[in-house]
Amino acid sequence: MIEPFDLILALETPAALLGPDGRLILANTAFEAAGEDAAVLGAMGSHERRETLGADGVLAVWKLTLLPDGRRLLSGRPVAGEARERERYFASLSHEFRTPLNGVLGMAGLLAETKLADNQRAYLASLRDCGEHLLGLVNDVLDLARMDSGKLTLYPAPVDLPRLLQGVAELLSPRAHAKGLEIAWTAPAEAPTILGDEGRLRQILFNLAGNAIKFTEAGGALLSFETAAIAPERARVRLLVADTGPGVAAAERERIFEAFVQADAHADRTDSTGLGLAIVRRLTAAHGGRVGLDCPPEGGAQFWFEAEFPVVRAATPDRPLEGRIVAVISPCPVVRDAAAGQIVAAGGRSVLRESFECEPIPPGAVVLIDHALSQGRSRPKPLDGHACVILVPPEDRAEIPPYRQAGFRGYLIKPLRAISMVERVLAVSGAVSDPAAPLDERVEQVSGLRVLLAEDNPINALLARSLLERESCSVDRVPTGAEAVEAGASGLYDLILMDLRMPGMGGREATMALRERGCRTPILALTADAFEEDRHACLVAGMDDFLTKPLEQSVLRGALRRWTRAGWTRPAADAKLAS
Repeated sequence: MIEPFDLILALETPAALLGPDGRLILANTAFEAAGEDAAVLGAMGSHERRETLGADGVLAVWKLTLLPDGRRLLSGRPVAGEARERERYFASLSHEFRTPLNGVLGMAGLLAETKLADNQRAYLASLRDCGEHLLGLVNDVLDLARMDSGKLTLYPAPVDLPRLLQGVAELLSPRAHAKGLEIAWTAPAEAPTILGDEGRLRQILFNLAGNAIKFTEAGGALLSFETAAIAPERARVRLLVADTGPGVAAAERERIFEAFVQADAHADRTDSTGLGLAIVRRLTAAHGGRVGLDCPPEGGAQFWFEAEFPVVRAATPDRPLEGRIVAVISPCPVVRDAAAGQIVAAGGRSVLRESFECEPIPPGAVVLIDHALSQGRSRPKPLDGHACVILVPPEDRAEIPPYRQAGFRGYLIKPLRAISMVERVLAVSGAVSDPAAPLDERVEQVSGLRVLLAEDNPINALLARSLLERESCSVDRVPTGAEAVEAGASGLYDLILMDLRMPGMGGREATMALRERGCRTPILALTADAFEEDRHACLVAGMDDFLTKPLEQSVLRGALRRWTRAGWTRPAADAKLAS
C-alpha cells in the first residue's frame, strides 16, 4: 500500500502537505524548486485558484484540498501552455493598441508641420499630449502584466556601459529639450565590458531617466555608473540617474516602486501611471539586484540600480587629453558635470564656469560654450585668445553656420559624446590635423537614399513615407512579406524598413529569406510589437535594428544615418521612385 507521504514525494508536479495549523509537514522536490511560501498558499480558500511565478521561473496555478483529518494538501500545476497563450495575447494587445495610436500621433505630427492658427496649434498640442500619455499607459500596463504572468527571460550578451548610457540619453533628449531641460551622461575611465541583457538594462535606465525628466521642471538629469570588482571576472555595477527635481520624501521612497503609486507631491498629475518604477523593480528582481533612491541635502533625487555581472573584458583606460585643460561654460549644472566627467575620464583637467562673468579661463584652455547662454537673438561669442567650440542641441542645428561665421572652431551636439568631444578638443588645440568638423549623424543631412518600405497598413505606410521623404529619401512600398523578399533581393535599396505582421509571410520570415539569398542591405523592424522579446526575436532573425511605432522623425533620422553607408547595395543607374 502506497503511503500518502510516498505519493506526494513521487509527484513530478509541486505538492506539499500542511498541518491543520498551516505548518509545513512535507514538500516534494518540485515544490522546493518553485520556492513558494507554504504558509501563504495554505491560507487560500478551498475553492480559490491562485497563480504564482516561482523561483524556477515557471508559472503555476495552485489549489488547496482540505483532508478529512484537517490537514491541507497543496498542489500546483505548471501552465506553460497557458503562458505561451498569454504571450500571444499580450503581443496581439500591444499590436492592436499601438497601431491606431500610431495613426493618431503620426497624423497629429504631420498636421503640426502645416500652417495653423494659434488656437488650432494649442488644440493639437493637447491632442498629442493625451495620445502620448495613452501610449505610455498601454506600454507600461502590458509590460507589467506580461512580467507578472510568465517567465521573464534575460538574454546575456556583451554590454558596453558608456554606449548604453549614451543611447538612453540621446533617446530621451528630445523629450528633455522640449521641457527646457538637459539630459547628459558621463562614465569613468575604467569601464569594463560586462555580460548582461542590454535591452533590459536599457529599459531600467530609460524608465529611471524618463521618470526624472517627467518630474523635473528645471535643470535636468545626469546618467552615470560605478563599478567595483568583486572577483577576477565579476563586477558589481551601479547605474545612477541624478536629477534636479523636487526630491522624494523619506516616507515615500519605498512606496513609489509599487504599481500605480506616486509620491504625494505628484499625486494629482494626470500624465503619469506610476508603473515605470514598478517595472524597474520587477527587472531588478530578475537580475538578483537592488534598486532604490537617495535624496542629497542639496536637493533633487538620485535613483540607482545595482547588480552583479560577469566581466567579458577588463577596462583599458585611454588618456588622450593628458595635460590639457578644457573649460566648460554653461548655465546648467547637468551639462557642466557631464562634460567635466568626460574630460577627466579622458585624462584632462576640467574648468567649470556658469557664465562669462565668472573668473577668467586659464591660458591655453579649449573652451566649450553652451548655446543655452543665448539671450533672445543674442548668441554667445567665442573668447579672445582661446579655441572655442559651441554646444548645441540637435533641434538648433540651424545655428551651427552662424556660429562658424562668428569664429567658433567647431560644434558638439548635446548630449555630448565623449569620443566626439575628445576628437574636437584635440583638433582645435592643434594636437592633430584639423580636418573639417566631424559630422554627427544627429544633425548630418543625407539625401538620395533608396528605401524599401514593407508595410500592409495604408495609414502607417503614409506616415512612414512622409517621414522618409522629409529626409529626402526615395520610397517604394510593398504590402506583403513575399513582395519584400523579391524587391529586397534586387539590391537596389540602401535600407529596408520591415513591418512584422503582414499577410502571409511576416517580417521576420521575410528577413530570414533575404539573408538566405545573400542580401546584406540593413533591415530595420518597424513595428507595433514593442516588447523586449520582440526586439530579441528580430535580431535573431537577422534584422539590424528595431524601431517601434509611432515612429518619431528624430529616431528615424538617427537610424538612417546609422545604417546607411557605401557598400551595402549594387550600383544602380536608376531606382524606382515612390508613386
